[in-house]
Amino acid sequence: MNRLKETYLNEIVAGMQKKFSYKNVMQVPKLDKIVINMGVGEAKDNAKALDAAIKDLEIITGQKVIPTKAKKSVANFKIREGMNIGCKVTLRGDRMYEFADRLINLALPRVRDFRGVNPNAFDGRGNYALGIKEQLIFPEIEYDKVDKVRGMDVIFVTTAKTDEEARELLTLFGMPFSK
Repeated sequence: MNRLKETYLNEIVAGMQKKFSYKNVMQVPKLDKIVINMGVGEAKDNAKALDAAIKDLEIITGQKVIPTKAKKSVANFKIREGMNIGCKVTLRGDRMYEFADRLINLALPRVRDFRGVNPNAFDGRGNYALGIKEQLIFPEIEYDKVDKVRGMDVIFVTTAKTDEEARELLTLFGMPFSK
């Protein structure tokens, strides 16, 4: 069993129950899923750019990636409806906990001039969004094989009802929020 998942089951549940005085263990918020999205704007001109982004995301997550299509046609961006313009992956279960562990303990400390993540990026319903500027912070990505530096959005979806509960949950997971 994953170390972070074991920690969650023991310490995090106890800490959350104590702080928010939940009467039942099932009331304690938990991490539901992690969605990673990578928008690839240059995919409209270069199809290989999307393939490289998909390959990078699959290496990082260890799971098959789905290409995302444009919902509307936008003439100014030269995008037609149905064109592949990005990719995403949804992690659940053990892969989700394993990715969260690698992101918090390995990848984020490798960011240059890192002072913590924004503590105000909650959506009001207990979900947290985090923007990453380059995929090179993950140790699985080989620097020499990267054709272009791409960023990604990482969204932590929790079962928490409020931002305060979600912030406490992610803090107990070890998320380095800036002061």
